[in-house]
Amino acid sequence: MKQSLLLVALIAGGLTACSKSDQAVSKTEVDSAIPITTAVVKSVPLDRTLQVVGTLFAKDESTLSAEVDGQVEKTMAEFGDRVTAGQEIARIDTTTYDAQVKQAAANLAKAKATANNTGQDLKRVQELRKSGISSDADLDKATADAEQARSVVKASEAEQAIAALHLEKSRVSVPYDSAIADRIATAGDYVKVGTPLFRIIHDGVLKYIVQAPERYVGDVKKEQLVVFTVDAYPTNQFTGKVFLISPQVNTATRAFAFGALVQNPDRKLRANTFARGEVIFERDVPTPMVPIDAVLSLAGVSRVFVVENGVAHARTVEAGRIRDGWQEIKSGLKAGETVVLTGSAKLFEGSKVRVKDAAHE
Repeated sequence: MKQSLLLVALIAGGLTACSKSDQAVSKTEVDSAIPITTAVVKSVPLDRTLQVVGTLFAKDESTLSAEVDGQVEKTMAEFGDRVTAGQEIARIDTTTYDAQVKQAAANLAKAKATANNTGQDLKRVQELRKSGISSDADLDKATADAEQARSVVKASEAEQAIAALHLEKSRVSVPYDSAIADRIATAGDYVKVGTPLFRIIHDGVLKYIVQAPERYVGDVKKEQLVVFTVDAYPTNQFTGKVFLISPQVNTATRAFAFGALVQNPDRKLRANTFARGEVIFERDVPTPMVPIDAVLSLAGVSRVFVVENGVAHARTVEAGRIRDGWQEIKSGLKAGETVVLTGSAKLFEGSKVRVKDAAHE
């Protein structure tokens, strides 16, 4: 009986000793675990976009050149002026071309009078020929004279039309509503056909031209919305819609160009301005987001520590936009996972961690 009691006591003592030993090991593991705080990856509806930078260009830009030779009489516009379609902005030797029009008109009148006379002569010869008084030779000559006179009339009409066209071209006018970007010629300059006079731009509508990496070739489509800002108005957002897409990728940059059409009725935006923006591919896409402090960036690589069963695992992610202290994660995480928020400085792959209780730490 005494031996049985002794055996039971020994067994109980051994179990007690093992329990105390396990508790000691467990306490050691807890004490060695790195204390951290965590956050849960949340899903937020965000637009799927592509960040772009580019330049605003005038939709239409033209260099107005002289269409006649001569001395510039005067100019009626300066750079910065706004002009309307058909407005006259310069004159080139209009006195000479006006005189040529008058001369052409006089020559035409003379030719018509001659043609009228030869026509009357032809009728008389034809009547005399019927009576046998005039010869065939007389009829042939009268016919030839009348035809020649009519030819002179046609040539004179053509000369008058050319003279009138030269006079019209000597008065330089703008082809569309625009602004004078540069006045090149001035009064007194002698110009020949093709000499530049003005450079004009249509800035009521602008083109926002940007470059995108070739992997987005399938994403960029016409009519997509583009939102952008310019340095002159940093708090204002401007919009446009994609209207042209380059059919080729640049072999040097591996990028392709596309442009958005931007309405600019108040002329607030200026041509050749640098702009930053984004093209919106899709609206309200569920997107994983984490607090900014959870993302560690080094040498262009972003990563987070994900907590699984008390162990921290380093994971590389693709970080995106920042909204109200939270950062978009384009790839590498999914909603509902737990990431380390603070305490990551001491972590390495496979670190045992202990989530701190904010109320007792």
